[in-house]
Amino acid sequence: MSVRSITLGLLLLVGQASDNLYKKNLNDKEMTKSEDQYIFELSDKVIRESVTFKNRYGITLAGDLYLPKDSTGKLAALAISGPFGAVKEQASGLYANEMAARGFAVLAFDPSYTGESGGEPRNVASPDINTEDFSAAVDFLGLHRQVDREKIGIIGICGFGGFALNATAADKRVKAVATTSMYDMSRVNAKGYFDSTTPEQRTALLKQMSEQRWADAENGSPAMAPQGLPSEIKGDEPQFVKDYFDFYKTERGFHPRSINSNGAWTVTTPISLMNMPIMTYIKEVSPSPMLLIAGSEAHSRYFSEDAYKAAAEPKELVIIEGGVHTDLYDGGDKDYIPFDKLEAFFKSNL
Repeated sequence: MSVRSITLGLLLLVGQASDNLYKKNLNDKEMTKSEDQYIFELSDKVIRESVTFKNRYGITLAGDLYLPKDSTGKLAALAISGPFGAVKEQASGLYANEMAARGFAVLAFDPSYTGESGGEPRNVASPDINTEDFSAAVDFLGLHRQVDREKIGIIGICGFGGFALNATAADKRVKAVATTSMYDMSRVNAKGYFDSTTPEQRTALLKQMSEQRWADAENGSPAMAPQGLPSEIKGDEPQFVKDYFDFYKTERGFHPRSINSNGAWTVTTPISLMNMPIMTYIKEVSPSPMLLIAGSEAHSRYFSEDAYKAAAEPKELVIIEGGVHTDLYDGGDKDYIPFDKLEAFFKSNL
């Protein structure tokens, strides 16, 4: 598999494979993992409740609300989503569990068209709707009896870091925003990794997807993209491919509902991402404080660095020494997620 094909496939982090593949990669015991399986243990300081709420497009979103046990009075609150193609039982839930243990009311949710959230057809992404999903989460939190609606922040992980910044630029109810291992999904789809896609390649991709729309319309359903991650690791793949595989295709982070573990995006999903840049108004995140966190060894580090350069104050960029992109999903093997920093940031700004 060429680097070029891996790059194109991983623009949407597709993970499509058969049951036999899962048995090979995850071992037979992993195949018994239930639909409600979380990749982390619930803190004994936290209670978790399944909730639903609607965005302004009428799509019902599914979330988990994490609350500190025995909390009194109104709480500062956080909405969390990501990574792109993941579900609330993975990284966003892990973050929510930890931040709730530190005293916040936290909502981790599945984005529209994915996980347990509504929306048809399935496995579609949209720069507008996925940005709106964060604002819908703010709607929910602001109406909750235990939440101080003047103290709401958001955290976006991976591709939902970019959507979180876009949401904060537009939604002035969000008082602070943090991202970890941030991807600008519009940029990477439009320009490829490190902006390597040529204008001719971009045109060819758009032409291919435009033609696909006729096929989808004729068939009455959208075609699904092919597998983006390899079916097995041979050893000569780029390191970031190995890192994704190690999280999504192994017991470490696999979940049956995660697109990256067990599904595929539609072929035409990149169209709107390619033509609707989500960082256009990043300066308007200000005056809400912004915290960008990335691993020093992450292939995605440049997204956070470029966002930091483009943003207005107040802003902060934190580079985690030695961390790769996926280390900020679950902490990796060295507890790379700086939860103390996240706690201090939100407690001082909410």
